[in-house]
Amino acid sequence: MIRRLAVCAGLAVLLAPIAAPIAAWGADDELEITFNDHCRECHSFLKDDNRLGPSLYGVVGRKAGTLPGYAYSESLKDSGVTWDEPTLDKWIADPNAVISGNQMSPPYGGVADAAIRKKIIAYLKTISPPDGTKSK
Repeated sequence: MIRRLAVCAGLAVLLAPIAAPIAAWGADDELEITFNDHCRECHSFLKDDNRLGPSLYGVVGRKAGTLPGYAYSESLKDSGVTWDEPTLDKWIADPNAVISGNQMSPPYGGVADAAIRKKIIAYLKTISPPDGTKSK
């Protein structure tokens, strides 16, 4: 019995370095799925891939209305807003409350669930590298 416990403990120590990256991969997957469920219909996460809405690659830290190649509303271009976590949280909940006259609402009605907004923002952070080198 003691020998079995020692073998199990040894295996746990050996597998721990493998298990952590797998768990992190699952968490990143969950964030991307949440993004896809709520944003992907109109937005891409790929750099320079504007669709109905602008690409959200690199959005965290970017000034609103400044991504080249996308026709923003004047209200968004003139807003002076920079997309940080608190502002994104408010925007995802209700874009009109942050910048009225934007092109996103309607039809987008917002996400009321704070936990879902938090996951979306966490995903946006993964595609917004500070040095701009990471690509998806």
